Amino acid sequence: MQIHQKNTPLIKATIGSIAVAVIVSLLFILPAEYNIDPTGVGEKLGLTVFNEQVTPNSTKQSEDTQDFVVLTVPAGKGIEYKLSMKQYQKATYEWVTDEGELYVDLHGEPIGDDTGYFESFAIATVNEMKGSLSAPFEGSHGWYWKNTSDKDIQVQLIFSGDYVIEGLK
Repeated sequence: MQIHQKNTPLIKATIGSIAVAVIVSLLFILPAEYNIDPTGVGEKLGLTVFNEQVTPNSTKQSEDTQDFVVLTVPAGKGIEYKLSMKQYQKATYEWVTDEGELYVDLHGEPIGDDTGYFESFAIATVNEMKGSLSAPFEGSHGWYWKNTSDKDIQVQLIFSGDYVIEGLK
């Protein structure tokens, strides 16, 4: 009986620690890291904004700020995500898929051009890409991803620099 009584504070501390970990996870970690907010507290505290899709046509506040967006490329289809950039402005980027490779064409289209002209800067079939882009002309610059698989693929895109977000096209 004495051994059990000595271990009682340790058992209580362990159970208390587990309870605190569960509460912290539900209220803070899940909303901020995974945009899962079962209690609604994360949204009220502003924690879910870290995983919300970036709003189209929002302006850049600072070159030091990173934007983050999660996009879904439907099975057998393609999507475009664009940034409006002035000539010589720079953006750095990194994207990765949840699984599977995508055909990607990083390209730009000059502002005011109605001929359909575009210039490709990188073309590949990969599951991730990292780099930077210095806009050679003013216009719309971004990524075209095509999913040739039979299942949807998510892309996590992180980018920063000088631009205005146009978003999905």
